[in-house]
Amino acid sequence: MSLKEIFRNRWVRFAFWALLYVAWVIWLRGWWWLFGLIVVFDMTVTKKVNWTFWKPRNRDGKKPSALAEWVDAIIFALIVVTFINIFFFQSFKIPSSSMESSLYTGDHLFVSKLAYGPRVPQTPLTVPLTHNVWLGGRKSYSTLIQNECRRLKGLGKVQRDDYVVFGFPNGDTVLTRCPAEDYYSLCRRIGREAAISAYGPVQVRPMDKKDHYVKRCVAIPGDTLQVIDGLVYVNGVQQENYKGLQMNYCVVTEGGKLNPKLLENLGDYGVNPSDAYFDSANSMYPFLPLTAEMAEQIASYPSVVSVSPNLDSFPPDYPDSYKMIFPFTEDSGWTRDYYGPIWIPQKGATVELSAANLPLYERIITSYEGNSLKVQDGVIYINGEESSSYTFQQDYYWMMGDNRHNSLDSRYWGFVPEDHIVGKPRLIWLSTDGNRKKIRWGRFFKLV
Repeated sequence: MSLKEIFRNRWVRFAFWALLYVAWVIWLRGWWWLFGLIVVFDMTVTKKVNWTFWKPRNRDGKKPSALAEWVDAIIFALIVVTFINIFFFQSFKIPSSSMESSLYTGDHLFVSKLAYGPRVPQTPLTVPLTHNVWLGGRKSYSTLIQNECRRLKGLGKVQRDDYVVFGFPNGDTVLTRCPAEDYYSLCRRIGREAAISAYGPVQVRPMDKKDHYVKRCVAIPGDTLQVIDGLVYVNGVQQENYKGLQMNYCVVTEGGKLNPKLLENLGDYGVNPSDAYFDSANSMYPFLPLTAEMAEQIASYPSVVSVSPNLDSFPPDYPDSYKMIFPFTEDSGWTRDYYGPIWIPQKGATVELSAANLPLYERIITSYEGNSLKVQDGVIYINGEESSSYTFQQDYYWMMGDNRHNSLDSRYWGFVPEDHIVGKPRLIWLSTDGNRKKIRWGRFFKLV
């Protein structure tokens, strides 16, 4: 008897699908789902209920209509793709240059949710194949049902230097007329009323419906991070100088622009023309994004006088005032290139609280871990009780873009909670260069 003939037996089919279903329920740890075995039994053995109600049963031998077949195929595809997106992997497009020259704007990634464990959907009522918006920016989900945030068992945990896709921590509140803008940053700079008047009204999003970002995890729970001369040090050890790490350089020439072909041939994909602004009055490219290798190469050109990184010391020369740099205190003395040292919170660890360090942990205590916080007459109250310390309920991570001077990352909004982690990029399946209107064929099916 062939395998095909064996599988035609209804009891064999039931045993096969029941085993898969039970394995999924055990992984999900949702024991009420075991009642679904009744559905599996009926679909494979008794067939009493027409589960494909949109497709009338064929009782007279006639072929189903083309419309019924199309509806059946579309519904089946939506169910399968949604299941895969929730529990296994999801497609993600890089929208900005914050990871260049490691990951490029226009890279389309497959993000593995198994890498760190998929999250049980907190907001399950969502239009299929959408994240948080559809039809011109309209909300694509309903909050009528809200599940407990929970992560299933994965293949591992976030490691130092991993690429990670996560929910934007400050994305719980967005301005409907400018959703890409950081609401909290804008409020600090121009005031809440002015921000809402210009770009509002505001919209509150659940944790699992925040916009997705991709960065490199440079520090994990329990680490101490510091940035010196634009270089990252973790626990006193300098981070590996990855090939794709880049920052802005000031390139001074003898008087004229460099040949555009020279800039196009720098590195793997050159410098985007939109980034190559030339200040003719001072004979320089003031903000040219380059890797260390590209900077060394451009310094060897005969017409180049000097190449120096745009390091920002305190007080900052660039727009990154204390209102932009986490934790947004005027006396921190931190900039994007001279930052820290800062300790990354770890689940179960306890810190002593004071007026000096409270700005570091305020958002963790309130927004991420759901407590009330009040400071009165110099005394800190958490959930109405006087508190001199705090114990963290989950792990936190520090994320930074490889394009260090063109990345809004943890230096600008702080820690990333563990429950915001979505997955790990595994494969680039398509890469398009919008500036040059071409496809990067060399990045097709490239492992990340």
